[in-house]
Amino acid sequence: MGGMKRLVSLFALLLLCITSPAYAQSILRDAETEALLADMSRDIIKAANLSPANVRIVLINDQSINAFVAGGQTVYVHSGLIDAASSANEVQGVIAHEIGHITGGHVPLGDRMGKGATGITILSLLLGAAAMAAGSADAGMGLMQLGQRAAMGNYLAFSRAQEATTDAAGAKFLSGAGVSGRGMIDFFKKLQQQEYRWGLKRGSDTSYVMSHPMSGDRVATLTADLQADPAWNKPSDPQIEARFKRVQAKLRGYVTEPKDTLRRYPATDTSVTARYARAYAYHLGGYPKEAAGEAAALVRAEPENPYFLELEGQILLESGKPRDALAPLRAATAKTNFQPLIATTFGHALLATEDPAHLAEAETVLRQSVVRDKENPFAWYQLGMLYERKGDSARAALATAERASMIGDIGRAVPSAQAAMAGLPQGTPDWIRAQDIVMAGQAMMQDRKRK
Repeated sequence: MGGMKRLVSLFALLLLCITSPAYAQSILRDAETEALLADMSRDIIKAANLSPANVRIVLINDQSINAFVAGGQTVYVHSGLIDAASSANEVQGVIAHEIGHITGGHVPLGDRMGKGATGITILSLLLGAAAMAAGSADAGMGLMQLGQRAAMGNYLAFSRAQEATTDAAGAKFLSGAGVSGRGMIDFFKKLQQQEYRWGLKRGSDTSYVMSHPMSGDRVATLTADLQADPAWNKPSDPQIEARFKRVQAKLRGYVTEPKDTLRRYPATDTSVTARYARAYAYHLGGYPKEAAGEAAALVRAEPENPYFLELEGQILLESGKPRDALAPLRAATAKTNFQPLIATTFGHALLATEDPAHLAEAETVLRQSVVRDKENPFAWYQLGMLYERKGDSARAALATAERASMIGDIGRAVPSAQAAMAGLPQGTPDWIRAQDIVMAGQAMMQDRKRK
């Protein structure tokens, strides 16, 4: 399958292994959401004997209820799962399960098992083709179908066994973190309702096509152990739950159709979560005045909240008022100690004023952003624009090369890095970095040609 990685998925209800790479989907980056997910998962990660510095929880823009790992120590969570969850504790149960896949090494195991299944399938195709060539089309098709079923059954049985052991690992990690397993059980019950809608029931003759144990079986297996755990009756952290409701509302406002968000959070609801959702919905729907009004109300309610200040500044910036956006974005950047995503928006606003007096501050802000967060192509884009404004074409080319390399555009990365090397003093850190991009890009292109 080329360079594709097999994904280990918790919540795919029906079939198979997922073979689309994570990077083929859209990743949502948000400072507040990433901070919450890190805080929610930190103790669970430690309980799994992993380092929180090395494990990332990444949000995918996909309305299906799903979470998966794809190699390494990254857990991918779909936006649809956040939307469907009733509490942060439910999401913690999901994360604990996915960390079980990481500690169990299930992605490499899945790859090996997938290769075994593919081998059975290829054998059946060869036998079927031979039978068809001998004049027996029906026999040939029958052999092919039998081979496909054998391969699928082999893989799915393996997958179900993996999931069962991972459920147990997730329960263990929740216990070690002192986090209640109620959320894990509650979420499996949600999935059970989805299975009913699909017509899948425990003990039914359709259960053999499942890549995961039936949710009812998972609930039955896990409940006794989780209820016996001292953390079962421990209330979820109220601050985490309050932050979760805000992030959930923000996400709904950002990814859902504005009319649906406004129906769910009507103007009569003046709570912080409702205003948060409406601010994004109005902004997404093209109502800048209403969006700015909701953001201003949030800032009045909590004037020190950096995420409300960020929102106010972002709405002003994207409404064509970059100068008005500077004060709230500068404050948000300072209050988060130059959080890279927020600082990048601030740098963007500084450049958008088109005032040469702001170039020095913009350079400081954007350079800090790319140092602290190496996976933010927009920061490199803004830095490239800054260097163009300053007339520094070599460093503008280097910023373009960094961004292109990050998004996989090797055809642009290599010539841009070569242009940077031509204009930079040889042996300087920037020149060496440009050389690294050229060498890595050329190696990738040669590898693609071989394949």
